[in-house]
Amino acid sequence: MHSRAGYEPGVGLGGRLLTPAAGAEPGYELLGTLPALYPEWLGDRSFNRTHGVRFPYVAGEMANGIATVASVVAMARAQMLGFFGAAGLALPAVERAVQELRRSLPDRDNWGVNLIHSPAEPGHEERLVDLLVRAAVPKVSASAYLELTPAVVRCAVAGLRLDAGADGGIARARQLFAKVSRPEVAEKFLSPAPPEILRRLVERGQLTRDEADLAARVPLAEDVTVEADSGGHTDNRPLAVVLPVIRALRDELQRRNGYSRPIRIGAAGGLGDPAGVAAAFAAGAAYVVTGTINQLSREAGLSDAAKGLLAQADLADVAMAPAADMFEYGIKVQVLRRGTLFAARASQLYETYLAHRSLADIPDATRERLEKDVLRATFEDCWEQTRQFWLDRDPREVDRAEQDPRHRMALVFRSYLGLSSRWAITGEPTRLTDYQIWCGPAIGAFNRWAAGSPLAQPARRTVVQIALNLLEGAAMVTRAHQLRCYGVPVPAEAFAPRPRLLS
Repeated sequence: MHSRAGYEPGVGLGGRLLTPAAGAEPGYELLGTLPALYPEWLGDRSFNRTHGVRFPYVAGEMANGIATVASVVAMARAQMLGFFGAAGLALPAVERAVQELRRSLPDRDNWGVNLIHSPAEPGHEERLVDLLVRAAVPKVSASAYLELTPAVVRCAVAGLRLDAGADGGIARARQLFAKVSRPEVAEKFLSPAPPEILRRLVERGQLTRDEADLAARVPLAEDVTVEADSGGHTDNRPLAVVLPVIRALRDELQRRNGYSRPIRIGAAGGLGDPAGVAAAFAAGAAYVVTGTINQLSREAGLSDAAKGLLAQADLADVAMAPAADMFEYGIKVQVLRRGTLFAARASQLYETYLAHRSLADIPDATRERLEKDVLRATFEDCWEQTRQFWLDRDPREVDRAEQDPRHRMALVFRSYLGLSSRWAITGEPTRLTDYQIWCGPAIGAFNRWAAGSPLAQPARRTVVQIALNLLEGAAMVTRAHQLRCYGVPVPAEAFAPRPRLLS
C-alpha cells in the first residue's frame, strides 16, 4: 500500500517494489504490504491437518438423506468434508449409504455420517452407533443432544488407543463433531466422558477398561460446532452472541483439564453468503458448516418442487414448527413458511395433543377439521398405517401405544410430521402445501446473493460450487476489511463479491 503525499492511502496490485534513484523525489510513500490471503487459510490450520482437507468447510447433515451420498462424495473429492444425513432413516438405508461411501471413497477419511439424539427411540440410536463403530466411519456429527447418552459416548471413545505418533499420545478411531447451541451442552462435549457412563459401558462389554481409562484424559469431542439460527432443530440464537461464549468456555476447560491437543470451535447457522461466512471466521470460528442452502444443490435429495419453493424464499419466509422426533417434548424445528401450510398445521396437531388425553377425547368439530384439512384420513385409518410403520421399525412403540392412548395420539400426529418431509423429498404433487422443508434465514441471504449469477441456475448449483464461492467470497470480504482497517478507501462492491464458476 502506498500513497502520494497529501492523498489518502491507495493500493498497488502486484508488480515489484522499486526504491527511488539517489537524489530523485519519491512519488509515493510505502506504508506497508499485505500478503496474499487464500480461502484455505481462513480457519484453524489444525482442522485441515486433522481431517485431511484443504478447506475449513463442512457441508452439514440435512436429515432423511437430503444430504446424500453424492453430496458427501463430491465434497470429499473437492478436499472438503461432508456428512450424510442419516437422521430419520431406517438402519438398512444408513447401512447401504455407508457401504456406498466406502466403495466411492476407498482411500479417503474426510467424510462422515450424522448421529442424531433419539430420546423417543433409544434402541435405534444404539443400533446406529453399532453400525458406525463396526463400519469404521471416520467422522460422526452428533446433533440435537441436550444430555449425553451411552450411545454417543461410546461412539466418541470406542477404539481409543495409545499411539506415540499422535498429538498427546492418544489416537481416536473416529472424530466426533458435536453440534450445540447452549453453553451447558457444549460443556458436556468439551469435558471427558462422565465416569458413570463409562462404567456402565464397560459393564455391558461395549468398552474395554483401557478405552475407558483413556477416555478420562480427552474431551468427548475435539470439534464442537456452534449452531446459531438455522434450519431444523435450533434455538434461534445469534452467532455473534453464542460463538464467543462457547469459545471462552473451551479455553477454560482446556486449561482446567490440561488437554494437549487443540479443540476447534466451528460455526453453523445463518451462513448463506460470503459476508456471513467471513463474519464467522472473523469471530474466531475454526471452520464453518452450511446446511439450509445445500438443499438447493444438484446433489441434494430434495424434489425439484421443494427446491423451487426454497429458491423463492427470503429472509423472513421461515417459521417454527413441532419436531417429529421430539414431538412429546415440545421441541421445535425451523422450516420454510412461504408456499406451505405445514408449520400452521403441525402446530394445530401439537395444540390438540396438549389439550386432550386421547384421540377419543377430541371434540367432533376439531376431529373433523384435522381429518379433512391436515391428515386427509380418519384417525382410525391413520393409526392403522402408523401401527404398521412401527411394527416394522420398533414394535415396542406399538405395545406402548396399545396401553397408552395419549401415546397413540402422539404417534398418529407424528406420522403427519414424518410424512410431510417425505413428501418434500419425493415431490408428492397432491401434498405441496404440506411440505416440511427444514430451512433457516440463510436461504434468503443465499437467494439474494446468487440472483443473476451462475448459482441461480439449478444445473450449475452443485454443493462444491456453493462451497468454493462462499470460501472465495469470504476471503475477498476479509481482504477488503483488512484494507479498510489500514485506511484505504474500499468500494462497497468489495464487500459483495459475486458468484462465478470455479474449479
